[in-house]
Amino acid sequence: MADDHSSFTKDLLPKKSPLLLRTIVVLFVMLCGVYICSVCLKQIRTGTSIRFLSIPEVIQKPCQKPHIEPEEAPYVHFPKPTTYSRAECACNPVRYFAIFSMQRSGSGWFETLLNNHTNISSNGEIFSVKVRRSNMSTISETLDRVYNLDWLSSASKNECTAAVGLKWMLNQGLMQNHGQIVEYFNTRGIAAIFLFRRNLLRRLISVLANTYDRDVKLLNGTHKSHVHSHQEAEILAKYKPTINTTLLLADLKQVEDRTAKALQYFNSTRHIILYYEDVVKNRTKLKDVQDFLKVPQRDLKSRQVKIHKGSLSNQVENWGDVQKALNGTHYESFLHSDLRRYIWIFSLGREAISSITEKVMQLEPL
Repeated sequence: MADDHSSFTKDLLPKKSPLLLRTIVVLFVMLCGVYICSVCLKQIRTGTSIRFLSIPEVIQKPCQKPHIEPEEAPYVHFPKPTTYSRAECACNPVRYFAIFSMQRSGSGWFETLLNNHTNISSNGEIFSVKVRRSNMSTISETLDRVYNLDWLSSASKNECTAAVGLKWMLNQGLMQNHGQIVEYFNTRGIAAIFLFRRNLLRRLISVLANTYDRDVKLLNGTHKSHVHSHQEAEILAKYKPTINTTLLLADLKQVEDRTAKALQYFNSTRHIILYYEDVVKNRTKLKDVQDFLKVPQRDLKSRQVKIHKGSLSNQVENWGDVQKALNGTHYESFLHSDLRRYIWIFSLGREAISSITEKVMQLEPL
């Protein structure tokens, strides 16, 4: 009877199904997996957001200006190019400049000297293209690209450029828009480097010879304003222009007046005035320029070769007429610049000989 009761009880109780147990275990494992994944995802999102937030904070952090004099502060810049990253040089200060000059005044040679410096980029005659100087709006857009280090040219250095600028001729929209350009320069802290030529007669000869070669192309059908070999320089120097003496005085005065006006217009800008002849004779002028741009001193060199050398009388076809036109005028000194140069060279030689003599006299006798 007892056995029958036990059997009856077992029949009433539900039987434990292996399939049900397996299902419960699988559901439990799935829930645990979902929980663990959600926790991991939260940690990843938190870490990622922290890392991404930290990058802009570093980039947007303003650069600390180096120890400079208060009057120099407006001329220290930290450009942020849009075409590339300055990387570790983002906080290296950059100076902005422009070379103001006239054609055949030695500006091409001078610019190659500046570009020989590892930290200076001068981008050439950008405004020789007329559309870029058509109005002040296009001028400003062009200058913005240059000074933001977004103007790419053969002169462009690297992200660690310390001085950037261009060469700007007086007849390339500079004088016509001088008022707005002065405001642009003073507002943005841009310095001007004036480079002119003392002997305007030599400049005129160079202009005439360059114009002739542009039409004739003496170097195997190729026009070159600047050369890098003595052979090419000798070929170009063989041409002797004939100067129109009727217009000579007026031409010289026009250049003289334009130079004076440029100095007057841009007098309120931070600037330095250089003359080609002084830079040629006295290389300490290049040190003055490097000091002006606040870049490390370097021995600057150029591959360009001077075309017109020697006496002016050998470079002009109608030299006698030129002498008659300039004698008795305040331009007469241009005729005798060669004599002054020889006197200067002679004085240097005499000083050197005198110095050697003094040193010899100081030596003890044998």
